Amino acid sequence: MNAPNLELENNLIKQGYKMIAGVDEVGRGPLAGPIVASAVILNLKGSAPLGSAPYLSLIRDSKKLSPKIRTELDVKIRETALSIGVGVVETDVIDRIGIGKANKLAFLLALANLKVAPTFIITDYLKLTSSDICLFRLLKLPRTPNITPLLKNQMNIKFGDAVSISIAAASIIAKVHRDKMMGDLHTKYPEYGFNRHKGYGTREHLEALKIYGPCAIHRKSFSPIRQSK
Repeated sequence: MNAPNLELENNLIKQGYKMIAGVDEVGRGPLAGPIVASAVILNLKGSAPLGSAPYLSLIRDSKKLSPKIRTELDVKIRETALSIGVGVVETDVIDRIGIGKANKLAFLLALANLKVAPTFIITDYLKLTSSDICLFRLLKLPRTPNITPLLKNQMNIKFGDAVSISIAAASIIAKVHRDKMMGDLHTKYPEYGFNRHKGYGTREHLEALKIYGPCAIHRKSFSPIRQSK
C-alpha cells in the first residue's frame, strides 16, 4: 500500500476548505486502559507541497513506525500544526457505553479540544452523526462541542491513515499520548507490564491476568477480562 499523501487535503483546499482536521484513534482493541483520539489541523498553505515541510513525507500510520520515529514526528507535528485536540475516554465509560460509542466519543472530544475550528473533517472510517453528539449529554460532560454544522462537511475513509497525511498525523499524536498514559499507569500497576504491551492481549498480559486478576483499568466488558475473574 502506498504511503499517505496530501491529495485529499489539496482537493478540499481547492474547494475552499482551509481548516481540515484529520481524526484517528488508538486503543480500540486493548484489554486495559483508555481509548484515545486526536484531531490534527496541519498548516497547509496553497497546494501544500510536501517540500514545504519535509517531515510530512515521513508520516505513516502510527502502527508502522518505531517508537523513536513516532516520538520525533509527534514533536514535529506539535511544533507546526495549526491546532491539535486530544480526546480520552476512560475504561469505566467504555464499559458503560461500549467500545463503538466510546470511539465516537473520543473523536468528538478531540474535535472539541481543537483551539481552531475546522471547516472540514476527515476521519479514519467512522462517521459522526447528531445522535453521537448526544453522548455528551448522556454522560453529563461539561460542554458540548459546536460541531453539528460540521456533520455535513466530513469524509470517512476506510484505512484513512494509509491515505491521508492528516489522518496519519492524528494517529501518531493519539498513539504517543496513549503510550505515555499506559507508561504512567505501569507505575501504579507494575505487575501487568503495561509499559510493554500497552494493555493489548499479549501472552505476558494474559499470564498476568491469570495470576493477579483484573485491576481497576481493565475493561470489564471485554470477554477475556470477564473470563479472568
